[in-house]
Amino acid sequence: MMLAVEEKYLSAATRLPAQDLDRARRWYLEKLGVRPTEERPGGLRYCIGASEFSIFLSSGRSAGDFTQLAITVDDVRSVVDELKRRGVNFLEYESGRLKTIDGIAHVAGNYPSKGSAELGCWFHDSEGNLISLGQSLKEAMT
Repeated sequence: MMLAVEEKYLSAATRLPAQDLDRARRWYLEKLGVRPTEERPGGLRYCIGASEFSIFLSSGRSAGDFTQLAITVDDVRSVVDELKRRGVNFLEYESGRLKTIDGIAHVAGNYPSKGSAELGCWFHDSEGNLISLGQSLKEAMT
């Protein structure tokens, strides 16, 4: 019996470019309160829950116009308040069905296993990478 290809995969992780690894390390510690789990020359590895992401030294730069890393939280409003106190600047959107109020948008629809809707917000890290925070909602808000 042959295994499907996806059954051979062990995990997935995000990679974010940084032009200045020390600046990125400081930003993630000071703003998000996370420390690298592991380091190597040219790279920092972070773990959040069962997930991981790495920041690598790169001469390239993200355009920062799409979400590159999504972090799930239990209470997006309290996390946004704390991150604002730490100096994180949240983006404001008003485009079609997506509109933020105080940096947070109600996003209709969600994957069925996650709930019926989501609260979401977006900000850039020190390297221009677009990060989102999301909170799944069990019932749609109006």
